[in-house]
Amino acid sequence: MQYIGEIISLTVAVSWTITALFAEVGSKRLGSLQMNVIRMLLSLCMLGATLWWFTGSPVPLYADGKAWFWLSMSGFVGYLLGDYCLFNSYIWIGSRFGQLFMTLAPPTAAIAGFFMLGETLSWNAWLGMLVTLTGIGISVLNKGTSHKISLKLPLKGVLFGIGAGIGQGVGLVLSKVGMTYYEVSIPAGEEMVADLMPFASTFIRAVTGAIGFLCVMAFQKQFHTLATSVRDRKGMNAAVWATITGPFIGVSLSLMAVQYTEAGIASTLMALTPVFIIWPAHFFFGQKVTFKEVVGACISVIGVSLFFI
Repeated sequence: MQYIGEIISLTVAVSWTITALFAEVGSKRLGSLQMNVIRMLLSLCMLGATLWWFTGSPVPLYADGKAWFWLSMSGFVGYLLGDYCLFNSYIWIGSRFGQLFMTLAPPTAAIAGFFMLGETLSWNAWLGMLVTLTGIGISVLNKGTSHKISLKLPLKGVLFGIGAGIGQGVGLVLSKVGMTYYEVSIPAGEEMVADLMPFASTFIRAVTGAIGFLCVMAFQKQFHTLATSVRDRKGMNAAVWATITGPFIGVSLSLMAVQYTEAGIASTLMALTPVFIIWPAHFFFGQKVTFKEVVGACISVIGVSLFFI
């Protein structure tokens, strides 16, 4: 099918938009840590059931130690660190601005790829970084009456947003390494296992994320809060939908998209979430959206696209 990779990439952007909206609701009702624990456990159940249905095994087949190591590292950086920051950013600055900071992921991935994989950074990449940062700055900075530049968002929320973008970018590079090892370990003739590799890779990442969040919850002695969380019907509904559209569909399809089209095209289309989320955030949450914020979001996405020209 022509343009299947591009279609999948746009589907991912829509999926992540829905995820962000539900995750904001769930994080504010349940708490960011509780939301992440519930989401990781639910995603393991969904991914395990998918793998079992198609391959006969609820755990990834043929993944060797190197694949498990790198994908687990990806889960640690992308889920435990990145998503912890992301969901806290939803509480402090909302999903719309939280997703805006996720446009930092491609620049971060480019830098991580340079140091970890020896990938080159072109002038377009440096220009893309500058344009992306400019777009974010236009959206989150204000000029006061004394002509001083100031943040119009809580600093804590901004720092969480930056941490989320960095975690996502580094986690993506680690996933690329892990999936490379995974692909070569699959025997010839196992087409179904190969086709489901994105879901299996997401499962491995989710294992690390779940263990990590549970360890954090144990360290903070917050296990008792889970009982309260599961009784919150609206919060749990939001958690279920954030799981279905996020680590189950969105993340798995994002890994699948790069198999059918160029990584640059896929990354650019998937980065449209900060633009897609503007109208739903205004409609469902009543958030005031200024023209400057819309322009800033569009400029950030343009900056992402420059990485791949």
